[in-house]
Amino acid sequence: MGNNKIAVGLDIGTTKIVAMIGRKNEYGKIEVVGTGKAKSLGVKRGVVSNITQTIQSIQQAVEEAESVSGIKIENVVVGIAGQHIRSLQHSDYITRTNADEVIDDNDIENLVNQVHKLVMLPGEEIIHVLPQEFKVDSQADIKEPRGMYGGRLEANFHVVVGQVSSIRNIGRCVKSAGLDLNQITLEPLASASAVLSQEEKEAGVALIDIGGGTTDLAIFKDGIIRHTAVIPFGGNVITDDIKEGCSIIEKQAELLKIKFGSAWPGENKETEIVSIPGLRGREAKEITLKNLSKIIHARVQEIIEYVYTEIKDYGHETQKGKLIAGIVLTGGGAQLKHLRQLVEYITGMDVRIGYPNEHLAGDSEDALSSPAYATAVGLLIEGLKHEEKGEQITQESIPEIAPETKTATIEKLENAPKVVENPKPKMKSFLEKFTDRFKDFLDNAE
Repeated sequence: MGNNKIAVGLDIGTTKIVAMIGRKNEYGKIEVVGTGKAKSLGVKRGVVSNITQTIQSIQQAVEEAESVSGIKIENVVVGIAGQHIRSLQHSDYITRTNADEVIDDNDIENLVNQVHKLVMLPGEEIIHVLPQEFKVDSQADIKEPRGMYGGRLEANFHVVVGQVSSIRNIGRCVKSAGLDLNQITLEPLASASAVLSQEEKEAGVALIDIGGGTTDLAIFKDGIIRHTAVIPFGGNVITDDIKEGCSIIEKQAELLKIKFGSAWPGENKETEIVSIPGLRGREAKEITLKNLSKIIHARVQEIIEYVYTEIKDYGHETQKGKLIAGIVLTGGGAQLKHLRQLVEYITGMDVRIGYPNEHLAGDSEDALSSPAYATAVGLLIEGLKHEEKGEQITQESIPEIAPETKTATIEKLENAPKVVENPKPKMKSFLEKFTDRFKDFLDNAE
């Protein structure tokens, strides 16, 4: 049986803003009931540069999704990306007061809270603390320390940091568009939820999400995220190069890239020519596809080499850090012809294109299976997980109450929080806590 829990993913990208409404069907697949898309005018390289235009684009995308689905959107799950996102590795430890008691959620939370006290650069804030391996006393490489005995608990962390002002600007746009911010998710993590399998995450995989303004990288190994990076180049830079190299307007450059563009110059012959209409009575321009692919190849090679440097810095060339599952390409830029072959040639790794259709119901529109919608589908997946967790806590933990004793029992439940709590308390993820604090900030900034 499918449930009626609805979630909304809002992907605020540099090229487009997508609002996607969906729910799970009886087979556990995602049924998209409405999608709205608007041209993104106020976002540059993943960062809001014009609040008013961004609000208008969000409202346009949301209204379209509402009219298609007939559902009023109130809460959204929003992705964070942009060139202001950076990550770092950090090790920390706590000394436990009683080594004779087993390690529990509170000990891990204390350790995570300690990492959050790290001093960042001015204007930066930690938005995600991701534990890697733990060490209990002298025993290293522990994935799950809960239930173990030990006096000293140590861990390596992957810490994601972002500019507070950039994140607040996105929050302000969402709120001004008449929406509530339900959850904040890192866009590379959302894309990973949509296109990567658990086997790939275990074996070791690099997800490269080539968007309009940025290229996001997320590296997984042993099922854990190991490295994230946002590179401030994307598909728009390729379009700009075509515009400059061929002396044409941006709209024509974008169409050229989509229809005739290739990342591999050897595929085109010198005799293949495309004619571009001139502006207001001017003569048409003739451009050889060979030259077009040379322009594209030069920029794409630069982006991929930049990403490959990050992959090598992570430690792919070491025996322990080898990414057996290779690279998965997604995002709108992944649709460029012969890109997969070029990435394989540059990196020497196995490469596939990541489509989000694995999680979608069979009757979904074909357009939604495009790599360009990977982040939106991923945000929707994260939103539905969030909704299910909330439903689980409220439904599973409160016992069934007979009608005649309902009122009296509810009073007792209110006075006895132990009954309402889960048997195993759910520790809030750091991003959930950050979202809560961020909501408070927005409410107080009215």
